[in-house]
Amino acid sequence: MKTYDVVIIGAGSIGVPLSFYLTQRKLKVLVLEELASVGRGQNRAAIGGIRATHSDAAKAKICQRTIEIISRMQNEHGIDVDWIAGGYLYPVYDDKNEAVFKKLIEFQKSVGLNINWIGPSDIEKLVPGITLENLRGGSYSAEDGSASPLKVVDAYFQLARRRGCEFHFMEKVTGFLTEADQITSVITDKGQYAGNLVVNAAGAYARQIGEMLGLELQVFPDCHEGGITEPVRRFFEPMVVDVRPDSQSSNYYFYQNIEGQVVFCITPDPKILGTDCDNTSVFLPLVTKRMLGLYPRLRHLRVRRTWRGLYPMTPDGFPIVGFTREFQNLFLTIGMCGQGFMIGPGLGEIATEIIVDKSQKYDDILEQLSLYRNFGGQELLK
Repeated sequence: MKTYDVVIIGAGSIGVPLSFYLTQRKLKVLVLEELASVGRGQNRAAIGGIRATHSDAAKAKICQRTIEIISRMQNEHGIDVDWIAGGYLYPVYDDKNEAVFKKLIEFQKSVGLNINWIGPSDIEKLVPGITLENLRGGSYSAEDGSASPLKVVDAYFQLARRRGCEFHFMEKVTGFLTEADQITSVITDKGQYAGNLVVNAAGAYARQIGEMLGLELQVFPDCHEGGITEPVRRFFEPMVVDVRPDSQSSNYYFYQNIEGQVVFCITPDPKILGTDCDNTSVFLPLVTKRMLGLYPRLRHLRVRRTWRGLYPMTPDGFPIVGFTREFQNLFLTIGMCGQGFMIGPGLGEIATEIIVDKSQKYDDILEQLSLYRNFGGQELLK
């Protein structure tokens, strides 16, 4: 049985960046993944948005770190991950949402975010041709942006491997051996490994990993669909997020990537619970109707493909991060609620400081994202 400093379960948006930062600090790290390569779970279904403009301090701080990291990835590591600082725009068409967003902007500024309320004329400059009727203005954060989820996870994979991280693919965790409040080894369908620390970064399947240890981890995946068009010349800059609900969905969002393709997604309402990743015939008519109502210039674009992915949701819409009380050497990075791609790099650095340096700088984040919170709140910008 081989022994490692850290055994990470899951080679996705969280586990792979974390593996790099830990190996960078000279730790011996093993990543276990039941699929064939990195990013084959929820990461490959992500549409690529990265924003720090959340409605809570923990995710805002983590994603500020992500933006810093991703924006300098090419200069620092020589790897192009298609980063664009196109910003995030929330256009508002009613009094209620105007009041909500203006109040939210005050909070976002208080945690150091560069975000402002802008008027209809400024919105039209950012998104020429957007529907102006009843447009009140909107929330705009210029430093947010987008990158390629596949290129980012592969970049971290290559960087981690160069520093000696081991990746075992097509290897499923089947159980654990424990002694008192310690996990002594991780058992898979191919072997057994000892780790001074075990990290649950299993995405949509984090709950099942917890059950093997007798833990109740409140992560419940639901299904979301996305799509992508053919590439065309760039004609708008930000990720556009429309929070107005209709009878079948709540928010939807779209942006134009570095290759000129428009990438889009919608949040179904009610939620579609489970792990079914077969795309449907319902998604495209639903989302295109809403997108064209907001931005008619999209009407001539041809859709290349659609897909379906999973949001590992928690009851309050916030991740679960930190050590468990039951097992002193178990660290959780789970329940990313569909935002693992934008959280992963920043959380990888922060978690490494917590694990290696025993840093207390992030106690506020750990408190907010604790497994033992009451889950009674609700994230506004899921």
